[in-house]
Amino acid sequence: MLYHLLVPLSEYISGFNLFRYITFRTACATVTAMLISFLLGRMFIRFLKRNQVQEKIRSDGPKTHLLKEGTPTMGGVLILVAIVIPTLLWADLTNRFIHLILLSTVWMGLVGLMDDYLKAVKKQRKGMVARKKFAGQVLLGLLLGGILYLYPPAANFNASTELPFFKDYYLAFGLLYIPFVILVVTGSSNAVNLTDGLDGLAIGLVGICAMAFAAICYITGRVDFSGYLMVTYFEGAGELTVYCGALLGAALGFLWFNSHPAQVFMGDTGALSLGAALGTLAILTKKEVLLVIVGGVFVLEALSVILQVLSFKLTGKRILKMAPLHHHFELLGWKEPQVVIRFWVVGIIFALLTLSTFKIR
Repeated sequence: MLYHLLVPLSEYISGFNLFRYITFRTACATVTAMLISFLLGRMFIRFLKRNQVQEKIRSDGPKTHLLKEGTPTMGGVLILVAIVIPTLLWADLTNRFIHLILLSTVWMGLVGLMDDYLKAVKKQRKGMVARKKFAGQVLLGLLLGGILYLYPPAANFNASTELPFFKDYYLAFGLLYIPFVILVVTGSSNAVNLTDGLDGLAIGLVGICAMAFAAICYITGRVDFSGYLMVTYFEGAGELTVYCGALLGAALGFLWFNSHPAQVFMGDTGALSLGAALGTLAILTKKEVLLVIVGGVFVLEALSVILQVLSFKLTGKRILKMAPLHHHFELLGWKEPQVVIRFWVVGIIFALLTLSTFKIR
């Protein structure tokens, strides 16, 4: 919005040329998102408390978590506002990449909001029926995959994924591309949701991923950088960097209130939308394989649940003290802040490894 208002003024005042630069607008989006979070955060938390929109803690989890009973939830609404408004203000709203990333974010945010509403407001312990939540994820993947397959956002965007470590090597899917998109969106949204079990854990990792994807999107949208690093170039994809800036700012702003001891939880509204956003960023930049590395902690958390269930069904024994993985370390005696910070460190390492792959071709 501001981009379209301010850029034309550069014909009269040269200083407005700044708004042509993606890097400057990304910084503006980050700061705007943080300001929105800080300015609205306390007010929104008071609103949630006043209306008793509170988290119900599972009784079979770590006993230390019982103290979190009654903490306001549905904070993902604040995250969504802090992402969407700066993106609308600072991004090029004619850009199709921006349309698609906002579609994914808002869609899964609404699915999560319905689940949170049933659990926290209607006091239905299980919330939305699992198959309905899954249907929402699949429908988003189907819609996103269909749009990308039939109406690609760039002339050279096709039904394939780029393989890291190899120059100009792609895995083509053909009609299987749509199921592949469904898998990525569903997997990423569920992985972030499973990780959101400790104060600040998921949102901190999302912020780390946002920084990595900001670099990836910027490179993908620059013909010179992508050519030098021998990765796919998509005209217009650089605009996603502005979205990543808003995502980072929203993550930092929410972390202010979600750090231990948390004043608010993001709920499924935040976890599902953020997971879908990361998956969609990977899809739009053809970095779906790298998503497994940059989101390595999310992958490990999801795998821990899958392996725990399989092990118990096949052998009657559990391989972890408790799943997801962060609870296992809690039961080993790690304090909650220790688990969170150490997982962040691992997340930073994964992000750096991801960016280093751009030089390994």
